[in-house]
Amino acid sequence: MKKTDTGKTDTGTTEAAIYTASHRHCRIAPRKVRLVTDMIRGLDVATAMTRLDFSPRRGAVFVKVVLKSAIANAEERDADVGSLFIHETKVDEGPIIKRFQPKDRGRSHPIKKRTSHIHVTVAERKS
Repeated sequence: MKKTDTGKTDTGTTEAAIYTASHRHCRIAPRKVRLVTDMIRGLDVATAMTRLDFSPRRGAVFVKVVLKSAIANAEERDADVGSLFIHETKVDEGPIIKRFQPKDRGRSHPIKKRTSHIHVTVAERKS
């Protein structure tokens, strides 16, 4: 973004279009999903889908669903799918579901079931 002489910010309309998708309240810990999103950041869409297909991590399934949604959003707006790449991936913490595990002598230990907000942004490469 550039500042113009009027003091307003120019968003730069010449930049490539950006398409986003997100999955909120996903029932997996954020640190587990971040390992997967770090693996595909900056790759083109076809390579990222292949890596997610063959990844043994459970978070890859959730990220793949969000990536497919971002690609569908781009197709809906007439983007060239062959030139798409992963512009940004972000995993935020969602609300924590708190449960208690009964223990010996009437005690209980807390269990935190963490959730995630997964955001994937794809953009077209400039030709």
